[in-house]
Formats: sequence, C-alpha cells, structure tokens
Amino acid sequence: MRDEKPPSAAALWPEIQRAGVGLEGIAHRTPIITSRTLDRRTGCTVRLKCENLQRAGAFKFRGAYTAISRLSDAERAAGVVTHSSGNHAQAVALVGKLLEVQTTIVMPTNAPATKRAATEAYGATVVEYDPATTDRAALAQQIAGRQGSVLIPPFDHADVIAGQGTVALELIEDCGPLDALLVPVGGGGLLSGSAIAARHLSPRCRVIGVEPELADDATRSFYSGTLQSVHNPPTIADGTRVSSLGHLNFALIRETVDAMCTVSEDAIKRAVRFLLFRIKLLVEPSGALGVAALLSHAVDVQGRVGVVLSGGNVDAATLAAILASDAE
Repeated sequence: MRDEKPPSAAALWPEIQRAGVGLEGIAHRTPIITSRTLDRRTGCTVRLKCENLQRAGAFKFRGAYTAISRLSDAERAAGVVTHSSGNHAQAVALVGKLLEVQTTIVMPTNAPATKRAATEAYGATVVEYDPATTDRAALAQQIAGRQGSVLIPPFDHADVIAGQGTVALELIEDCGPLDALLVPVGGGGLLSGSAIAARHLSPRCRVIGVEPELADDATRSFYSGTLQSVHNPPTIADGTRVSSLGHLNFALIRETVDAMCTVSEDAIKRAVRFLLFRIKLLVEPSGALGVAALLSHAVDVQGRVGVVLSGGNVDAATLAAILASDAE
C-alpha cells in the first residue's frame, strides 16, 4: 500500500490485519510477560509485549518485512535504501537477506556498535554520516536516486506503519482488552500503528506515547498541534534520536493517540536495570520507556496496562554504564 495520498486510520486498519497474516510464520509472535513486582510497584496489572525477543531484536522487523515483501519484482531487483540509527537498519538488512534484495543503510557515526555489526553481518552496505552536520533522510534520498533504488523510510511509510501495528494487534488478541497502552515513540511508526490497532480491538483503551525528556519533539508536537523538531538529541535512548515525527505518523497520532509523556534519563536507566535484574529481560533504553513511565509515575494509569518493550539491542558500553549506576 504505497498511495501518494496519506491514508486515514480507518484505511490502515485492514492493512494492519493483512500485515498480521503476512507475518505469520515469518516474524515471532513475541511473548507477553507479567511481573508481580511490577504490578505491586505500579498498582496496575501490567502486560509486557516483548519485542526485544523479535527477529533482529526489535519490532522494526515487522514493518521492514511488510514494506519490502509488498514491493514488485522490479522494485526488489532495484534494491532498497533506508536510514536508521540501528534497529530499522538491522531489520531492513535481515529482510533483504531473506528476500534476496540488496540493501544500503545510511547510519550515523554514533550508532551502537552492536547494531552496525549486525546490519553488516546481514549483508547490507553501510554508509556513515555525521548526525551533527548531515540530514540522514536527504542523504538516503540522494543515494536512492543515484542507484535507482526504492527508499523505505523507518517510520513515515504506510506499509511500515501497518507492520508495526501488528504489535498491538497481537498483544490485545493474546491478553484481551486493555485500559491503557504505553508505547515508545521516536518517529512514530510503532505508536501510530499500535494506536490504530488498539482503537479497533480495545476501544476504551487509552493509548499513550512515551519519549525521553531530551527528545521531546513528539510530545511538543502532540500538544501544540504543530510538528516540532529536535536536532541530534543526546538521549541514551538511541532509537528515539530522530529529528521529528514523520508527517504521516503525526497526522495518525493526532487522530488516534490519547496522551504523551516524557521520562528522564535516570528513569530510563532505572527501567533497564529493573527489567534485567527483576524480570530477567535485556531491553535497550528506547525499549524501556514505557516501564520508565510506570516506575517514575510519569503517567497516571490504572487497571490492565499493556507496555511495548520495543527492542533489546544495546551495546556493551551503554549497558555497562547503565549497570554501573545505582543498582535497582
């Protein structure tokens, strides 16, 4: 589904359902984990959707596979270009390997070493850029034009959003209606897709996006009604280091999301430690944003609360620094 006219939430819902069918036997139907300790600390009944256990270590595999698998034979033969700090990069590279599509990934020089290594191991060509001086989307567009390849952006794309929406689709199918759903937000693909699925499967569910205080462009955009940006935010949650929401994502988020909140860097680190030490789950900082919001009481929710743990790709240096801080 690659129409020039941006689709509405209603139009994307059947695409999310179709993506769910297309991902059967390809993506992992990731488990839902519970924790009595987390429930006790938050006063909620929490359900953790473990996309840290997804193929390539993050939810991004869903969107990448959905988008690339829907390309024509001619488009696949032309190859795919994208830009990403890591998780979408790995996902596109893995899907390229599975579907025999050549992939070129524009990655920042400060991308986590483990994410770059995995991207290259899947066979992608990596093109580095300096995030302080270069617009990664513009660079990717230039490369795609020069190569005649198809650009698959990490979030501002209808098929990518459809694939990401299968996270909430599975969560609600497996655990039933929710009172609230907490979703990390960077560019907005996961949040917009998940909100659409929640609206159809659990209409009374409050959908809340969570982002770092240091990368609060989505929150400012949501409450101002105008798309805001932030340049190269210095947050530990590298998956949220995007300049702004995608235009398509912003429109869908305004239509379907109930609220936004932000969390501090310390809250993110505490959430990563809590998930590792108490629940035995390795979750990257971006993936722990929802738990950070719960544990720091940055959001007021009650009842049955779903939380998307969006990824588990964290390099050794970042994890060591987090674990060396105050233990949970």
